[in-house]
Amino acid sequence: MSSPVIKLPMVEIFETVEGEGTRAGFPTVFVRLFGCNLRCTWCDTKYSYPPAEAEFVMSVDEIVSKATSFGAKHLCLTGGEPLLYGDKSAALIEALAGTGRYEDIHIETNGAIELEPFIRRITSPNVRYIMDYKLPDSGEEDKMATANFALLRKQDELKFVIGSDRDFEAAKAVLERYPTAALPLFSPVWETMPPAKLVGLMLEHGLSHVKLNMQLHKIIWDPAARGV
Repeated sequence: MSSPVIKLPMVEIFETVEGEGTRAGFPTVFVRLFGCNLRCTWCDTKYSYPPAEAEFVMSVDEIVSKATSFGAKHLCLTGGEPLLYGDKSAALIEALAGTGRYEDIHIETNGAIELEPFIRRITSPNVRYIMDYKLPDSGEEDKMATANFALLRKQDELKFVIGSDRDFEAAKAVLERYPTAALPLFSPVWETMPPAKLVGLMLEHGLSHVKLNMQLHKIIWDPAARGV
């Protein structure tokens, strides 16, 4: 008996340069799934969750075929929340890793999904996680799965989107409370936390282990542009 075809709701698949994190600037294939379990106040991808609708639905094989039609050796699985679909999401990650095409597959996850099942199941050394911890200004801090901190590895990244002094203090407190091997990234909300101010705070508080995380795609293109 043949296995059932796994299908996932999609927003878009495209190739551009990675806009943030430690792989910023590398040509990267973006696979954006539809659907998110959070509603952050500053979200810049509202088209990836209801009341918007999925642009289309694709099988895992179709997603892999489209993704590998591009030349980039880096792939970003994002959303929405790409781990929202549990075993289906894991099957997609395994299929992408199984192609042998990618030097790096990073999954942008929102901090409200338990990572343990994925880290246990997916053994490829090329797969890693960029976990976004939601701070007070997001309105979703109470949804965070703090058990994930102990699971994150040296190759993983821990992103804090910082919109205010309150967010900065909260991020600093979280790092003190939940030790992790992942690299911490501080990303400014452009409208409310000027990058120069965030740099000043990082230096003032001696956060030498934290990396400033600027979004290149918002510098290169219109911040509202899609598919870049």
